[in-house]
Amino acid sequence: MIIVNIIGGLGNQMFQYALGRTLSITKGVPLRLDISDFQSYQLHQGFELHRVFCCEAPIASLEDLKSVLGGWGVPSIRRAIANLKLSALCQGRLILEPHYHYWAQIHSIPDTAYLQGYWQSEKYFSEIADILREDFKFRQPLSETNAQWADKMAQCNSISLHIRRGDYVSNPTTHKVHGVCQLDYYYRAIEYMTSLIDDPVFFVFSDEVEWAKVNLKTSYPIYYVENNTAQESYNDMRLMSLCRHHIIANSTFSWWGAWLNNRTEKIVIAPQKWFATPSKDDSDLIPKSWIRI
Repeated sequence: MIIVNIIGGLGNQMFQYALGRTLSITKGVPLRLDISDFQSYQLHQGFELHRVFCCEAPIASLEDLKSVLGGWGVPSIRRAIANLKLSALCQGRLILEPHYHYWAQIHSIPDTAYLQGYWQSEKYFSEIADILREDFKFRQPLSETNAQWADKMAQCNSISLHIRRGDYVSNPTTHKVHGVCQLDYYYRAIEYMTSLIDDPVFFVFSDEVEWAKVNLKTSYPIYYVENNTAQESYNDMRLMSLCRHHIIANSTFSWWGAWLNNRTEKIVIAPQKWFATPSKDDSDLIPKSWIRI
């Protein structure tokens, strides 16, 4: 059995699920999702995978956790072990992500294991990309307003542009790790994109749409998508994926919005600097076909 720890916003949850699903398939063992850490997690919309997508992996029970980690599987004990980097106590079954770039030894872990980390690289799951696209089909039909947005995006050279602010600005700890993409990045990305695309139309997504309206200036046609908030915010990812091309933020939310677009001719522009913390190696985070500027 593979158990994967699920935590963070929707984009983080998708990366964690994707790795777990890959290992479950390649090893031929069941997959369980441990969502116990959400009991003390106050950011974003909580656990969203089952509500948003058609993925059906069961939630890990306490019995499941103990079957993999023994007595160390009790969530509070497992968290303490992970925080203290004492995974050796678990006989090689507690797998803590060793660094932010791709860890090639992941396929050599035991068939019975608990995985904790962010696992943010397509390299972890590229071999089952088609399966994941099925798992990540959105569960609910589009609302009337979002269907209108989808029609508009389908009728033009639509480019999603994501401005991530929110906790990246307001939470000092988060800001220290991630920082915020500056306007200069967006202007360079717009210039690059419009040099390649005729008649571009931009669709702006942001957790601070009013800030974007005031600060982002362009002569190209531009629309601001602002009807999806709180529990419905996942629909922004859905609409991003329906655009033809993408300018993403340093955010896993728009990363997945771009990835879920299955067009082979899509152009995706991502920031060269993903983390504010220089020690975090993000060299495997952006797919090779995407452009970093």
